Amino acid sequence: MKSARLARRLLSSALLLASAFVSFSAHALDYKTVGAAPAIMYDAPSDKGRRVFVAPRGMPVEVVLTYGDWSKVRDAAGSLSWVQSKMLAIKHNVMVTAANAKIHAAAQDASPVVFSADKNVLLEVAEPAASGWLKVKHRDGQSGYVKITEVWGS
Repeated sequence: MKSARLARRLLSSALLLASAFVSFSAHALDYKTVGAAPAIMYDAPSDKGRRVFVAPRGMPVEVVLTYGDWSKVRDAAGSLSWVQSKMLAIKHNVMVTAANAKIHAAAQDASPVVFSADKNVLLEVAEPAASGWLKVKHRDGQSGYVKITEVWGS
């Protein structure tokens, strides 16, 4: 009797855990950008936490978790920290990770290169990714397509 009850509990716990995993893994990545002002990044979701670093405006981050007025974010280096959610903008930027990313006129390797961007340059996302390419815009107004493998934050 006790073993049957224990088996049912274990089975129900396993099913609950599996359903939570499925819903978590189906969740799309949520990228945001540090807003108009630099943001202080903390090691805990509190102003009393240790200040880890100051993120520059426009820096893309991946929102991992939201807890009250705070967001736990991952940066391009993979580091996790906390930031006040109000410091993040919906605007979507990406950071160039390649040594010299080529931005093309069309989403094809054979298309003309409009401009190139060095590592760590921020580009604004103009259109969602399609077929391995992302339409981006530089702050000077030039736009084009970059391979998603050459940027972080998409």
